[in-house]
Amino acid sequence: MRPYKVLVVDDSAFMRKIISDLIENDPDFKVTATAANGREAVDKVNELQPDLVTMDVEMPEMNGLEALKVIMANHPLPVIMLSGINEEGMRETIMALESGAFDFIRKPSITNSQDIIAVGLSLIEQMKGAMLAREQRQARNASLREPDMILPDPARPVSTGRPVVPELPVRKPGLPKITAEATVKPAVDKSKQPVQDAGTKLPDTSKSGISTPRNLPKTPPAPSLKPPASERLKNRKQPDTVQPLPEIKAVPELPSVSRPEPPASGGGRKAGTKGLRKLVAVGCSTGGPRALKTFLENIPADFPAPIVIVQHMPPNFTKSLAQRLNTFSPLEVTEAEHGMILRQGAAYIAPGGYHLKVVPAAGGQYAIELTTEEARNGHRPSVDTLYESLLPLTDLERHAVIMTGMGSDGARMMKALHDSGVTSTFAENEETCVVYGMPRSAVELQCVKYVLPLQEIAPRLVQAVK
Repeated sequence: MRPYKVLVVDDSAFMRKIISDLIENDPDFKVTATAANGREAVDKVNELQPDLVTMDVEMPEMNGLEALKVIMANHPLPVIMLSGINEEGMRETIMALESGAFDFIRKPSITNSQDIIAVGLSLIEQMKGAMLAREQRQARNASLREPDMILPDPARPVSTGRPVVPELPVRKPGLPKITAEATVKPAVDKSKQPVQDAGTKLPDTSKSGISTPRNLPKTPPAPSLKPPASERLKNRKQPDTVQPLPEIKAVPELPSVSRPEPPASGGGRKAGTKGLRKLVAVGCSTGGPRALKTFLENIPADFPAPIVIVQHMPPNFTKSLAQRLNTFSPLEVTEAEHGMILRQGAAYIAPGGYHLKVVPAAGGQYAIELTTEEARNGHRPSVDTLYESLLPLTDLERHAVIMTGMGSDGARMMKALHDSGVTSTFAENEETCVVYGMPRSAVELQCVKYVLPLQEIAPRLVQAVK
């Protein structure tokens, strides 16, 4: 097999050298050219037609986001963004993922050799995932063009049978008390989105995806208060050193004055928290930011269940993701905080570096618990950890959704939820996934009730929950 051609784009000659050396450590890839800014990158993509591009986010003349949009419009190909950890860089990285970037990595610290090695391993893993996903998509498209191919009946529902499988160990952790007076943030009064027609059950016509997990750097999540969506983020440099995560051994008793309350927006209201009866849990990875945008902008403001989300992403970036999604969704989207009480009309994104669990709280409520337990399936946060926390919550009507992503995180515990009688399970189909790994693993375990294209998941979920 010939090595894949890679274009490396960065305004720093030193960083271009580091990234090029990391890439060429793997014989499957060869750096055929480099570019110092986005304009050069666009010209060299047109001229050389590489298989893949690594793109710095912040560059002079034409930045990475602008170059990405031109490339995806004229010569679509996998692009992996290299982001700094300042707020402006993180915000533009999230926008790049929405605009079609395959994934991103943070730029390595040039003074830390171990960090450079770790970033290099993550980059090679993403590049191999991008190439495999492209080849699987090409093979699927070619098979669909075969004239003698017999297509499955689209009216045939996905099997919801429950075959006997080895019993999965389910741990029910001791759950400390969380007081009812814990933080309840006011909802933003947003206009309702129209709900589209519900999707139909589709069969799985998938092929195998990618199963290699990604490791996340262990740094603490960003500050907890969510600024207004209109506030422009400051371009502030963050330290390159990696700080250890604070240990959280249990959910503490939270007094009513534990956190300052943000000012309530005019006309805002507090959604009901007592008597919560329904809950939606969502998991995704590679391609997730774009999928979450499509998903959340089609959930109406009066949706009668909180939505908890695990998106595989490093610390700090999850805060930028939540802020960005909040500008599109009728729901209030926020980065989850330890001890938050779940409420309707809100979506909570697990902070990078922390597992997120849903636990019972005082007064018949439910709260968020963040822990620094070991990574699971190579990830922290892990979708399996979130889903597992829902197993004992049998008083709730639970709905589980799994969307695009590499690996199989979430599939095993979705199977456990399905076999325990969870209300509904959803998976994104192969045609709309950036990487059909996590959904494929769940479908193969026969635990998915609805396999749908991305744009049909939210309308069908609204129908199922309401």
